Amino acid sequence: MREPALIFFDGHCHLCCGSVQFILQRDRAGYFHFAPIDGSTAQAILNQQDCSAPLPDSIVLYENGKFYTRSTAALRIAKKLTGGWPLLYVFMVIPAPLRNWIYNLIAKNRYRWFGRSETCWMPKPAWKERFKD
Repeated sequence: MREPALIFFDGHCHLCCGSVQFILQRDRAGYFHFAPIDGSTAQAILNQQDCSAPLPDSIVLYENGKFYTRSTAALRIAKKLTGGWPLLYVFMVIPAPLRNWIYNLIAKNRYRWFGRSETCWMPKPAWKERFKD
């Protein structure tokens, strides 16, 4: 059995939690598992692997022992989803600094534009096994 990829996300951000729900609905194979970026699982892996990701303003994908952040993480995730979402992977040809400029603009304003919750979002019971602390 292959090792699931882990997505570390901001559990207080409405945009991030909405993105997780979006991924769950389109990842029928169960390839992605999730952990809040400030949780113990994410911190243990990030510290163990000495990840210097721009946290907490970035989604982090930990896949096959490698870290991917920002737009690269988002596009690699889209590549594994059902429907037309894998077509977005074509944007990998755009240089990362340009893709990340757009990503950073959204990340910087995500609380103002989409809101923030004081408590971390809780998944449906059917998805519970795909979440780590």
